[in-house]
Amino acid sequence: MNRARATAERIVRELEALGNPANVEGMARYGIRSARAFGVPAPTLRAKAKSIGRDHELALALWETGVLEARAMACLVADPARVTRLLMDQWARRFDSWAVCDCACSILFDKTPFAVEKIQHWTARKAEYVKRAGFVLMAALAVHDKRAPDALFLGFLPLIEREADDGRNMVKKGVNWALRQIGKRNLALHAAAVASCRRLRARPAASARWIGGDALRELTSEPTLARIRTSRWPLPAAGRIRSRRPR
Repeated sequence: MNRARATAERIVRELEALGNPANVEGMARYGIRSARAFGVPAPTLRAKAKSIGRDHELALALWETGVLEARAMACLVADPARVTRLLMDQWARRFDSWAVCDCACSILFDKTPFAVEKIQHWTARKAEYVKRAGFVLMAALAVHDKRAPDALFLGFLPLIEREADDGRNMVKKGVNWALRQIGKRNLALHAAAVASCRRLRARPAASARWIGGDALRELTSEPTLARIRTSRWPLPAAGRIRSRRPR
């Protein structure tokens, strides 16, 4: 770990040199705020992570620096096969921006066997970014796990409807994202998601009405319908939800 810490410190210095204060200000306008951020562009981070490859010990050390860009790199170089339930909870409790939350959930956590379990737990939590993480994981699975059965996503819709009254910006946008991605998966799930949208639009809470209305507009748009009708994804067979294994 000493090697990993030393490497992480060197990478943080490199990131600081590559940073741009103007980018930090721009990130803040988009709701990306962190105690430490350098304003390094995402393509630069991805290129550096690619040059490193998988290095789980380094990922742990990068995360502990608290630097936004270093934490994003940690998600890119961490080994999904070595991610534990405990690590997922520890990192989720320290999310301080949607950027790191979404990076961790859609690049790393969705590749673990614990994704569905954490969706069930995190969507019921009070902390804003932890709850968002549960719904971002939903959206990530809907996009990435092409072999998952419809039953999995049908089971997520009640969670979406249950939490749609939470008006906090990061939560409601995560709920909306999950609903839209589930509805775009195939025709069967589209019908179920549209039904959820209509129920949400009739709710008294402003956040639920926004989530339902915004998702319904996308799901009933002609471009979205055309993509779903011509999708080459087979409708997943009914049956037991498989355990997800790291890819």
